[in-house]
Amino acid sequence: MEPPRGKVYLTGAGPGAPDLITVRGAEVLAGADVVIYDHLVNEELLNLAPTGAQLIYAGKRGGGERALDQDAINQLMVEHARAGRHVVRLKGGDPFIFGRGGEEAAALAQAGIDFEVVPGITSAIAVPAFAGIPLTHRGYGSFVAFVTGHEDQTRDAGAVPWEELARAARERGTLVLLMATAHLHDIAARLLAAGMAPQTPAAAIAHGTGASQRTLAATLATIAQRCADAQVAPPAIIVIGQAASLRQKLAWFERRPLFGRRIIITRARTASAAFARALRELGAEAIELPTIETVPPDDYTGLDGAIAQLGSYNWIIFTAATGVDALIARLADTGHDVREMAAASIAAIGPATTARLRNYGLRAAAVPSEYRAEAIVDAIGRHRIHAARILIPRAQIARQALIDLLKEAGAAAVDVVAAYKTIRPQPPVLGAVKRMLARGEVDLAAFTSSSTVDNFCAMVGEDAARGLAAAAIGPITADTARSHGLNVVVQPASYTAPALCAAIRDYFAALKSGRL
Repeated sequence: MEPPRGKVYLTGAGPGAPDLITVRGAEVLAGADVVIYDHLVNEELLNLAPTGAQLIYAGKRGGGERALDQDAINQLMVEHARAGRHVVRLKGGDPFIFGRGGEEAAALAQAGIDFEVVPGITSAIAVPAFAGIPLTHRGYGSFVAFVTGHEDQTRDAGAVPWEELARAARERGTLVLLMATAHLHDIAARLLAAGMAPQTPAAAIAHGTGASQRTLAATLATIAQRCADAQVAPPAIIVIGQAASLRQKLAWFERRPLFGRRIIITRARTASAAFARALRELGAEAIELPTIETVPPDDYTGLDGAIAQLGSYNWIIFTAATGVDALIARLADTGHDVREMAAASIAAIGPATTARLRNYGLRAAAVPSEYRAEAIVDAIGRHRIHAARILIPRAQIARQALIDLLKEAGAAAVDVVAAYKTIRPQPPVLGAVKRMLARGEVDLAAFTSSSTVDNFCAMVGEDAARGLAAAAIGPITADTARSHGLNVVVQPASYTAPALCAAIRDYFAALKSGRL
């Protein structure tokens, strides 16, 4: 029997922000058996890989040396591919621009390994765009040149044709320098000596596309000293040319209301995408740190027993959208269908749960105006609860309060069955989050349930979480956050994710204006 064929995907991770990876890049990550990633790769992207994928760091350690040299990286790709695995070689920016993607492709070709190049958005283009600098413009620059400014090229006068570049750039061109901050004085001196005007507009953009993005406007004569004075450190992009002057009019990213804010989202991975997207639209760097993962319950006995007598219930109460999905899926798995729910009325807590029911053609007869379990009694009505048989398919471990309230209201039976279980995951981005917390680089953590609070504090450590500004979706979540020492500064009047996002925006607007 022929062994399974492996394949290597030389994949560009984009310039930094996780939502700037290409659709194809996200697809190959979702099917990866092994991911070999570099220093400049945003670790949030590793969340796109399957839970069991092997993650191998090949970037730089604290001292600047690489964790793996190039020969070791090439060998790893070949070995895993020959073992039949799909390998994603994840590189910052684009795999073939200013990196060793071409060398890696040659090594794979020589070894007879099937490979695919998945282009990425290079920082050379994306970072100036996020700073409001178009690299070509009919009135300011008709060509652009990308140059690396590392040591070999600045020391060797023949490595880069600085005179030709200077001559072309002063005739309406733009120079984009990468890896140049350490040698910027030498580079600027060469360009000035070659005839570029000292007053030529220039800009330095550090840590582009994220919350740490920082842009310094200068001239060719002053850019090196300005970067030195401001201690601009890699990764940084230097833009030299008339087009750099357009930043004053075209800066857009840094004007967004949440620009510069780093916010941790703790929702389950399947539920966080829309919330993260909304925060990013406002300019925040939204870091998805899933603290809850949904898996099947330890035992389906209770749920299967309830399904067998589904027609005997007067009410089915769903406390979360996950419960809806779990019950419908189990109905299908056991040879039943939603028609057997016809005798029961449905109650749902929250708009997300109500929307999920509609996806299955089901309508909620009772939805409390306050999105928490305790409000469900008033929404249904005590007269309809009295003597009723009620089913609650929900998480294996959940709060007791709703059950007690239904029994106090006179329910004949309240069957609470485990439809799913929530566990605490270990997402790849956890290490990066811990480092950010230790350096004080997180502005806020957002929580949508008490479980997300408990798990977050357990994952990052109680000491690391204590004092951190928090946004809580409702009063119960807020109380849990305070019990862990978190500083709850945001709590919307409506217990929904859109309301939470709006409240976060309003909080930082008030903070910026000095109203807080």
